[in-house]
Amino acid sequence: MKKNFTFILLLVFFSLSFIILYLSLNKVETYVPKKITNKNIIKFSAQDLFSNQEVDFNNLVVKDKLTIINIWASWCQPCRNEHPFLMKLADNKKINLIGLSYKDNNKNSKKFLDEYGNPFSKVLVDKDGLISINIGAYGVPETYIINADKKILKKYIGPIKKENYFEIIGHANEIN
Repeated sequence: MKKNFTFILLLVFFSLSFIILYLSLNKVETYVPKKITNKNIIKFSAQDLFSNQEVDFNNLVVKDKLTIINIWASWCQPCRNEHPFLMKLADNKKINLIGLSYKDNNKNSKKFLDEYGNPFSKVLVDKDGLISINIGAYGVPETYIINADKKILKKYIGPIKKENYFEIIGHANEIN
């Protein structure tokens, strides 16, 4: 009798464990940050990658252009994948592309840009990642579309893809 009770108890325990594990396989636990569109971009200043001078971001937003902040790093493989799209965006005269080098070695950042091309009108250094976190990023790459009023129009999490590229061009074409 005691053997049967133990067997039934173990059977119930393993059955419940299996059911719980099976159900958790289909549960999506992806973190999605709060939507931050139509919020003002934070005020910040950072060191320029090439001149080492302190640059106020507010001075980089141009009235007649769409400003894009791209948070990237030389060690980031998805950043390498999106780079050709950034190079194409840089060709558009209505786009002001600002790079924010995230937790990267300056030498490695410069080497990356030498090797793949520099699409940015200015590259700022975020040595400890605090600027990116305060903007609302939680990884690299992330891209923010900012209008002349310094409001965030759109945030792209992950690498820019073909469809994102065309969407950004659409935003740029809306500028007079």
